Amino acid sequence: MSHHKNNSLKSLAAAALAAAVLAACGSSPPAQFYTLSAPSANVGAVRAQGPQTFIEVMPVAVPDRLARPQLVVRSDAAKLDVLEQERWSSPFNNELRDALASGVAARLGAIDVSRSGRPADQASYRINVELRDMDAVRNDKVQASFGWTVTRSDDRKSAVCRMTVVEPVSGGSAGDVVLAMQKAVGNVADAIAANVRALQTGQGAQCAG
Repeated sequence: MSHHKNNSLKSLAAAALAAAVLAACGSSPPAQFYTLSAPSANVGAVRAQGPQTFIEVMPVAVPDRLARPQLVVRSDAAKLDVLEQERWSSPFNNELRDALASGVAARLGAIDVSRSGRPADQASYRINVELRDMDAVRNDKVQASFGWTVTRSDDRKSAVCRMTVVEPVSGGSAGDVVLAMQKAVGNVADAIAANVRALQTGQGAQCAG
């Protein structure tokens, strides 16, 4: 009888432990996923008359601390917080490439042929971007420094630019930080698109800042 009782007690203890583990797992907030690509309705570009424009946006180099799926924010001068439950829909370097590619394409009415390849008889504009640094601070600002080159495939003319963008963060949520990042990336897409337009017309490309 006591042997049966001991087994029953062990079974109850195991069941209680399993319930506690499930309760702890259930109490964890679900991960939230974000994208750097702003809604296309906010761009409002119309394709210019003339030949179709093709762009090739290469993989974007980012600082190692940012090359991860989680959002990274600065809490003070020496500390960075990796937000485990606040994540990009893909690793940050991929998000940034895709956001720039879609942003520049929308502004120019262009086709991004980075993955498919351009037609052999058409010029394209190869865009290489480096994110040199980015700091995101809740209730403060996002500050990011970019460098890039745009090279025309047929005559090898190019533009080389650097730009630092600052966007205010209006609140303390991850969504507020992401919105400021989207605006910063949009400013860079504006500048890159302007470089492509200048190269299309044979003008010297001007850096925005």
